[in-house]
Amino acid sequence: MNKQVITSDRAPAAIGTYSQAVKVGNTVYLSGQIPLDPASMQVVEGIEKQICQVFDNLGAVAEAAGGTLQDIVKLNIFLTDLGHFALVNEVMARYFTQPYPARAAIGVAALPKGVPVEMDGVMVVG
Repeated sequence: MNKQVITSDRAPAAIGTYSQAVKVGNTVYLSGQIPLDPASMQVVEGIEKQICQVFDNLGAVAEAAGGTLQDIVKLNIFLTDLGHFALVNEVMARYFTQPYPARAAIGVAALPKGVPVEMDGVMVVG
């Protein structure tokens, strides 16, 4: 198996023992992104901006892998407050067009750096 590590300076640097993404064949596994500004590595303020930042970060890694958000076939959304689910749907509609990816939205007790949202995904390119 040939694994290719994908990195983008337009997304937050990995802050642990993981890669921003790993490509195997034409499948790209996107690591979880939280609402960190890649330049400052600080959490952006406000839930809507945070959701947008997560999509922007995922998009930057997707582009580094040769794709776009539209190439994501499975998206996992982790929320500390499922009350934000409707806002996630609203924001997601700005970033994706049909056909939408398969998706899960999971309520969790906590996320890294105390953020309210994290997303990861699987993308197919080529």
